[in-house]
Amino acid sequence: MAKDETSKRRITLERTYKASLQDVWDMWTTKEGIESWWGPDGFSVKVRKLDLRPGGELHYAMTATAGPQIEFMKKAGMPLTTEAQVTYTEVLPPRRVAYTHLADFIPGAEPYRVAHLVELTPMGDSVRMVLTFDAMHDEEWTNRAKMGWEMEFAKLAKALAKP
Repeated sequence: MAKDETSKRRITLERTYKASLQDVWDMWTTKEGIESWWGPDGFSVKVRKLDLRPGGELHYAMTATAGPQIEFMKKAGMPLTTEAQVTYTEVLPPRRVAYTHLADFIPGAEPYRVAHLVELTPMGDSVRMVLTFDAMHDEEWTNRAKMGWEMEFAKLAKALAKP
């Protein structure tokens, strides 16, 4: 479903983490950081390529590793491992990173790009994180994306809390 870029609905999610700005930035922009929290519960992520600059790309593999997620992927007709491609559109360390994610894994949907913007604001000993992203091609997949990010943000909190 092709949509005009100006008419896309955007979703905004906010969290505040008790962490340093650099630590939160590193979670979004390093191989170790990304692998520590990306992917919903029951999935693991392995970074294959990371070129953090406008026009650079992040390639990663996300694999279902837990029983319920493996069953869901099989029933949905989706592979257990999906290769993902992100293209960075803006990188302003350590406060802002924007990228498009190629949604090419959805059965029955033509591939399309989903824009994401991450903004980090220091607040004393905490960091306010705002993620804004395009709605998906339909409400079901938009809700899945929101639920996925909610799970991932809980994983991010745990990863930031580790010594």
